[in-house]
Amino acid sequence: MSGRDGVGAIRLTVGHCTDIGLRRQVNEDSFLARNRLFAVADGMGGHEAGDVASRLCIEALADHPGLTSNAEKITALDLQTALELADTSIRAETGGRAGTTVSGVVLVEESGQPYWLFFNVGDSRSYRLSANGLEQVSVDHSEVQELVDLGEITAEQALVHPRRHIVTRALGAGTQNTADFWLTPVEVPERILICSDGLTGEVRDEQIQSILQASPDPQQGCEELVQAALRSGGRDNITVIVLDAARRTAADRLPDAEQPNDQDGLG
Repeated sequence: MSGRDGVGAIRLTVGHCTDIGLRRQVNEDSFLARNRLFAVADGMGGHEAGDVASRLCIEALADHPGLTSNAEKITALDLQTALELADTSIRAETGGRAGTTVSGVVLVEESGQPYWLFFNVGDSRSYRLSANGLEQVSVDHSEVQELVDLGEITAEQALVHPRRHIVTRALGAGTQNTADFWLTPVEVPERILICSDGLTGEVRDEQIQSILQASPDPQQGCEELVQAALRSGGRDNITVIVLDAARRTAADRLPDAEQPNDQDGLG
């Protein structure tokens, strides 16, 4: 891409889907798919209002002035500030009895070039699918991930470990609420996946990659991933965003902020 290219040179096509699953009474997931900002929040706390926690997280991201379509430059500081506001709101609303994970990405511009700015707190995940295959960008903040990093268990053992759902960072609960960030160049064409662990707890990465590669449309990909999770047990809420990045052509008329499938999804 030349120096004259930036976020305006990128055409985003988005699909999103959320499902309560087969075992839960309430959907505690929420999501945001608006303009250049995409996020999935997975509330924790059940009857203690995990759905409230995830909703407040998404509202904080959607309402922060530094993250709107009119923002001149979106930074990791803007995201962390919004997440800290979410943390405060969740604690005030639930008394620290509920929390939420969140993972997402925002399309930003650095030195005239388009970049993905990924962010993550907890064990919801963000992936990239490119010619090199499916790559998990985010790193889980969980007890089993720490055990994997220490070499005490394997990645395969982590999938069935009895403490695989215990997170070490969350918004609104615990003491750790700081996000991790990754800044990577946009490589068109490529596909981004953001999801709650209701997907990754049921469907292996290899199957996720196969479904994404076989689905030409992002919305179709979302729906097929959710169906795969349901067929595997659907033991948790499932939320998926699939985002395609391509080079904008002269035939594209709608700016990113006017995409018809932009949506806030409040579980």
